[in-house]
Amino acid sequence: MDTAILTLLPALPLAGALVLLLTGRYADRWGHLLGCATALASFGVAVWAFAEMLGRAGADRAVHADLFSWVPVAGLQVDFGLQLDQLSMCFALLITGVGSLIHIYSIGYMSDDPDRRRFFAYLNLFLAAMLLLVLANNYLVLYLGWEGVGLASYLLIGFWYQKPSAATAAKKAFVVNRVGDMGLAIAMMMMFAAFGTVGFGAVFAAAPGASEGTLTAIGLFLLLAACGKSAQVPLQSWLGDAMEGPTPVSALIHAATMVTAGVYLIARSGAIFDLAPTAQLAVVLVGAVTLLFGAIIGCAKDDIKKALAASTMSQIGYMVLAAGLGPAGYAFAIMHLLTHGFFKAGLFLGAGSVMHAMNDETDMRRYGGLRTLLPITYVTFGLGYLAIIGVPPFAGFFSKDKIIEVAFNEGGVGGFALGSAALLGAGLTAFYMTRVMLMTFFGDRRWQPDTHPHESPAVMTGPMVLLAIGSVASGALFVIGNSLQNWLEPVVGAHHGEHVVPAAVVTALALSVVAVGVGIAYYQYAQRRIPETAPQDVSALTVAARNDLYGDAVNEGVFMRPGQHLTRSLVFVDNRGIDGLVNTVAAAIGGLSARARRVQTGFVRSYALSMFTGAALVAAALLAVRIW
Repeated sequence: MDTAILTLLPALPLAGALVLLLTGRYADRWGHLLGCATALASFGVAVWAFAEMLGRAGADRAVHADLFSWVPVAGLQVDFGLQLDQLSMCFALLITGVGSLIHIYSIGYMSDDPDRRRFFAYLNLFLAAMLLLVLANNYLVLYLGWEGVGLASYLLIGFWYQKPSAATAAKKAFVVNRVGDMGLAIAMMMMFAAFGTVGFGAVFAAAPGASEGTLTAIGLFLLLAACGKSAQVPLQSWLGDAMEGPTPVSALIHAATMVTAGVYLIARSGAIFDLAPTAQLAVVLVGAVTLLFGAIIGCAKDDIKKALAASTMSQIGYMVLAAGLGPAGYAFAIMHLLTHGFFKAGLFLGAGSVMHAMNDETDMRRYGGLRTLLPITYVTFGLGYLAIIGVPPFAGFFSKDKIIEVAFNEGGVGGFALGSAALLGAGLTAFYMTRVMLMTFFGDRRWQPDTHPHESPAVMTGPMVLLAIGSVASGALFVIGNSLQNWLEPVVGAHHGEHVVPAAVVTALALSVVAVGVGIAYYQYAQRRIPETAPQDVSALTVAARNDLYGDAVNEGVFMRPGQHLTRSLVFVDNRGIDGLVNTVAAAIGGLSARARRVQTGFVRSYALSMFTGAALVAAALLAVRIW
């Protein structure tokens, strides 16, 4: 594969972003078309590269390109290098394919926005940064893409910056992600200290010779970085607020870019985690806690976008859990990531279509009975719903069931606990997604009198239809003949463990739990009247879920307030201690100088008198000594 072709993948959307930002208002009439064209062109390059990669043997499929020497500093030599292997190929196709559909959808969704050109510039920038992240051949270039993704998310979440809530949400996402980014920066420093390099190949080759403590520390800092980007506990608080951005942004963040970056980082760094069991255990625990955390929150949200955001948190938790299981789970983590890219993008675009029809209303208690008025949205959203809850033969059934299966296959108490957590998460997913379906498309019509629901234009429904097809078919394609496992094996390794719990039993358990979740939601939201305002006489768990399980309160109490007190204490010590000592010495010398300066009057008679007095005192002293 030619180096220029590899470079084109991120360069095309980056060029689109630069043109749209630099040409200003001159591009208002055609900027959206250029944004879509560069995204589609990048997708075309990715498809061409994939076809060429299929024509080569598995061991020879990876392509490397060092574009130029980036950091030639003594012992640290880093080239600006790219690589395209089986793992990064999966992400390149997802990012450009789903990203292009979101671009096209945005033409209709943002048609009335006066800053549509700027919006498409930011979308292009997002694609370029994410592509650079997954195509990097070393951690420093990855870090550049990592920060680019953070910048683009800040710009898009706060796109409607005139809304205080949007501006605040953008800042929150930016700050929380900086915490995670420090983890990646420290991990790179430790790699350089331990291995003298930050290149993937060199680091992974040298890792077996490092101490377990070093690898554990690197792994934990990489996990911290992943928690920030992928909204995992304890850095999950930004994700719900990020819904303040336009809905296509939510689809792009949740399906094809930002939140998948942490999963990619863990899978790419598998050679480190496999040698650090403690760090690997931490990954598993974070994933298990987050998948339940997000699912519980999703059960109580009335805002359709925030319910889907909590769902993303939970589904990424499944991926992180699988990635923490090592070679047994890497391929299934990526499988669920890819299937999730289809159905979650479809669900968010469906939510945007509903909002488009409902005067931007997001409260599901103001919906109801929309299936007959929005037939295309209803069908495509419904297919995504069936995929995410894991109904066969839809995509989520294959990928999520595999994760539950490998969790149980860990064996012992730990495997039972992980498998049970994953099963419980599946039941909760079925409950909150059925709740979303029923409150939105079924039941009584609860919208305001001035609302006139209507189906979205073809430029919006077209991408939704294509994503719905992916939600139906992608899962089966990945499991036929272990196709995805075999494809990824040269990068993430292979694992052929025994089935502690037979696969058929796991499937039966998962489907039973899903049926229970659907049944409870049906009883609660189809058999009973849905009030137009949320009931206040609810359980403490419901109140906690409505408040995101107090994630913000915990961050404020554990990190922000103590940080403020620590900062104030350090300022006090600096002002009264360090600065006080310096100022005291300076004041003493200044006072002494001022007093000494008083004897310097500038009058000759004063100096003559001083000389005479001095001479008299000396003479008197000599005379006294002689008489004595």
